[in-house]
Amino acid sequence: MARILIIDDNETMREGLGATVRRMGHEAALAASGDEGLRQFAAARGAVDFVMTDLKMDGRGGLEVVRGVTERDPDCPVMIVTAFGTVETAVEAMRLGAFDFLQKPFAPEVVRLKVARALELRAARRARERAEAETAALRDDAARPYQFAEIVGTTPAMRAVFALIEKVAPTDASVYIHGESGTGKELVARAIHARSRRSAGPFVKVNCGALAETLLESELFGHEKGAFTGAVKRKLGRFELADKGTLFLDEIGDVTPALQLKLLRVLQEREFERVGGEETIKVDVRVISATHRDIAAEAAAGRFREDLFYRLHVVPCEVPPLRDRKDDIARLATHFVAKLGPRTNPAIDPARGITDAALARLALYNWPGNVRELENVIEQALVFAEGTAIDVGALPASVRGDLPDNALALPGGEMSLPDTLEHLERELIQRAYDRSGGVKTETARLLGIKTSALYYKLEKYGIGTIESRADKTAPGAIEGEEALLDDGPTPGGGHGSAR
Repeated sequence: MARILIIDDNETMREGLGATVRRMGHEAALAASGDEGLRQFAAARGAVDFVMTDLKMDGRGGLEVVRGVTERDPDCPVMIVTAFGTVETAVEAMRLGAFDFLQKPFAPEVVRLKVARALELRAARRARERAEAETAALRDDAARPYQFAEIVGTTPAMRAVFALIEKVAPTDASVYIHGESGTGKELVARAIHARSRRSAGPFVKVNCGALAETLLESELFGHEKGAFTGAVKRKLGRFELADKGTLFLDEIGDVTPALQLKLLRVLQEREFERVGGEETIKVDVRVISATHRDIAAEAAAGRFREDLFYRLHVVPCEVPPLRDRKDDIARLATHFVAKLGPRTNPAIDPARGITDAALARLALYNWPGNVRELENVIEQALVFAEGTAIDVGALPASVRGDLPDNALALPGGEMSLPDTLEHLERELIQRAYDRSGGVKTETARLLGIKTSALYYKLEKYGIGTIESRADKTAPGAIEGEEALLDDGPTPGGGHGSAR
């Protein structure tokens, strides 16, 4: 049902046109003058679909009505109705933006035909407006289509996430994704959408934590022209753009209480009004929300509406941090090398683009930024890598764990004491190995351990390569090493055998 505004100072004509429109199943709003008609049109805030106006009226005439309507809403068709039609008047009306020109007297069938054509034009213009808005809002998504393979992992925690995706995707249940920043919450949301019956519809994302309250309200619900300073034209909101698809509300925990109430209404009623508008817009949208905050605790503390929490928290999904799935690090790193290598460093071998030593170093780091940080590290390492693979030297210093010679520093993140001690041992051995130029006897001397123990630790941590004892040593080092392996004193004092 459309809303049609009829402006005519002749009551009989006004009521007759209104009756014809109502018999077609549409709503008719009647105005007895141009001034009254323009007031009604402005008050409707975009809810009028077609305007029929008389040409000759006291006060504002039909041409002024055409001008006023098209200035406020250029996509709303306007038709001039008059008994005094001339070619010059028709031309002027069309120049001002009139859709058509109807001369009295006319049959009801002609009116019905004109109304149908006008509403078809209105629908076409709105479809174009929607397409332009979708193109602008979804350009990034179109540039990088979703691939389920982007979620990489074989650990039990990730297998549980995959199982939940497969289970919940075919339903329309709201999904609440919780996880630290950088864990891949958006990828999970996209996977759910891609496997749902809404997959042919749009996937629309809103970062609720990136916008101020007023801007976020406009982004979610849209606004009408003139709703606030700077609103120079109508804007379709993300709920409207996500109709028949999925809306992903990222960082939902940052939404203010006032906006939480409006979100609750949309989730309950599936309808809303644009900012500054009166037209009620109904939508069919599946909502997936995500946050790094503990929303249950926020709700218990009164900082988040409990009723909204329960609307969103129908199916919870916990995405584990990377430090809790370290067995996936090598697989993820290899995936990012293959993904980023061709455009960042074509010399890198996609199949074997990162050395075991570099992978071992990545496994020691605690990844406070999670998978996103790992991807950034790999991209940076690709820039600095030499040869066909990323080695330890290409990794950022923060990941390598480089320390000044006179200081020790704990690795970033929350590591257990055994992991911390192992991390520090590896860094000390690496520094001694580098300082000695790879000479193992000198490395052992610097560390104060037996050479046999050094070989074991080099192999354990993937430092250097275990070659024959006639490796890269200074003259006389082979004999000295043999002596140590037999009965010589240990570098730290005392005697013993490594055999």
